[in-house]
Amino acid sequence: MAQNNKNNKKLIIRKIITWGIMLVLLFAISRIFTSSKTPQAQTVPYSEFISDIKNEEMQSVIIKMQDTSPSGVIGVLKNGQSIQANTPPDVNLLITLLTDKNITFSVQRSNSTFWSIFWSIVPWVLIIGFWWFIMQRMMQGAGGGANQAFKFGKSQAKLFVDTKPKITFKDVAGAEEVKEEVKEIIEFLKNPKKFSKYGAKMPKGVLLVGPPGCGKTLIARAISGQADVPFFSVSGSEFVEMFVGVGASRVRDLFTQARTYAPCIVFIDEIDAVGRHRGAGIGGGNDEREQTLNQLLSEMDGFDPHTGIIIVAATNRPDILDPALLRPGRFDRRIVVGLPDTKEREEILKLHAKGKPFATEVDLNAIAQQTAGFTGADLENLLNEATLLTVRKGTDQITQKEVEEAIDKVIAGPERKSLVLSPEEKHIVAVHETGHAVVAKALPTGDIVHRISVVSRGMALGYNLQLPEKDKYLQKKSELMNRISSLLGGRAAEEVLIREISTGAANDLEKATDIARKMVRAYGMSDKLGPLTFGKENELIFLGKELGEERNYSEKTADLIDAEVKKIVESCYEKAKRVIKNQIKVTQLVAETLKDKETLQGEELKKFLDMIKVESEEENPKSIPTNA
Repeated sequence: MAQNNKNNKKLIIRKIITWGIMLVLLFAISRIFTSSKTPQAQTVPYSEFISDIKNEEMQSVIIKMQDTSPSGVIGVLKNGQSIQANTPPDVNLLITLLTDKNITFSVQRSNSTFWSIFWSIVPWVLIIGFWWFIMQRMMQGAGGGANQAFKFGKSQAKLFVDTKPKITFKDVAGAEEVKEEVKEIIEFLKNPKKFSKYGAKMPKGVLLVGPPGCGKTLIARAISGQADVPFFSVSGSEFVEMFVGVGASRVRDLFTQARTYAPCIVFIDEIDAVGRHRGAGIGGGNDEREQTLNQLLSEMDGFDPHTGIIIVAATNRPDILDPALLRPGRFDRRIVVGLPDTKEREEILKLHAKGKPFATEVDLNAIAQQTAGFTGADLENLLNEATLLTVRKGTDQITQKEVEEAIDKVIAGPERKSLVLSPEEKHIVAVHETGHAVVAKALPTGDIVHRISVVSRGMALGYNLQLPEKDKYLQKKSELMNRISSLLGGRAAEEVLIREISTGAANDLEKATDIARKMVRAYGMSDKLGPLTFGKENELIFLGKELGEERNYSEKTADLIDAEVKKIVESCYEKAKRVIKNQIKVTQLVAETLKDKETLQGEELKKFLDMIKVESEEENPKSIPTNA
């Protein structure tokens, strides 16, 4: 602490000296500019100056006044020469003489010397101050602080020593497999000699991989809190600057600090910002990012595995990381932090529900079942939205109604109360949404229809909430086909009941076509093309996704793929129309009820859906007809 105070005093003294030198320079510059504007004149005795006036050799005179006192005179002779004299003993006498001789004169008044200097310096001070402020803001970056312009090469990592993360595994709901994987790392950080005794080496690096919002950063902090060691936190983007060599210098400085505080954890968030595949740019150039990555690879090879430095990195794009970064000896262990299952979602909801006034009727298990595919961040946001809705309504408790409304808001967007549909449009939307629900109920897709509504949300005029009955990790071909039919159920209902189609199915057609194309190209589910995959999607890092497909098939095969995709979609559409025709009375009844009530859910919706007969696979023709 004493050393820091000493350094701060030195820094203040340097700044004072710097500003003093700048002020002196500004004063000198202002004096130069001021003197350059004054005409050059020869100094003569005042008696000689008066003599020239009396002999009528003077053309004009300037009487200089400092406040209320004369400070000198300047005269221009008829031959063009300028002369000046000291302060006149009697200004009135001089003016009388000039008047008698018909010589032009003027009085030049100036402020005191202090104010003259002050006003000549102020503009320069303002200009330099503004320039200094802009430079400080540009150079501060993430770390901030004084003299930042000279700290480009210093690491921007935030160090937590006295304020180490207080988060432990008790604050991380779910992710039991991940916790089990990192237990050895925590034990190594607490007692490295226990492992070195047997000649064991702990992983130098741990790569946390998973979708955004699954808690990778939270788990890294929990590891540090559980092990009770210093924690360095830095983002991958903080290494790279516009100046060449800065990123590599920051990597060196980071590892130098880490060795000082070992055992410790160095956490690099979004490592894909600096660890992308080398040679991926146009022409394979060696840019600043690659130099930074080379230094990171070198440092990870260089430090002693027994020093107790663990590198933890997080990314949601492991596919674009450089292979040298993932080899054993660098990031030895890869831990997948995936989407939470139903049980884990319930635990996460219980964790975030603490401190919130939930009503006793709220069933967190039911909410967990309705939120398949939600990440931990999504669930936290869901409960926060439910709380905000409760505050907006002015009620004391958060009920199931607010939670369900929050689910709709998170999935489909906020309710657009200002958008009022005409009766005709409302009828079309009601028929469309009912068509989705009827086909989804009649064909086993693995999803349950929870809610249908004609209330506009986000970009959609209507809303149909279908959620998985349980967590699923595989989908059968028949389920994918039925899923496409469900997506086309809205358009099929419009064609059967209204006898005219609308633009409302645009997004449904896009999703259905995408599923069908994946069935043919990625899943090998086409009877005609067989169990083959076509095309390999490799994102070109600097060129964008649209140029990243590697086409490894011919034009003739491309035509066959298009034909098969079309055949799948048309087959599913015919199936959807057949379901609507078989259930036309129920479809009409639900559509009319939905048009009046605007939203159907819960027991009321279940009563209608129970009237629909579920079609078995035996009743359906082959999923994908062939021309054989």
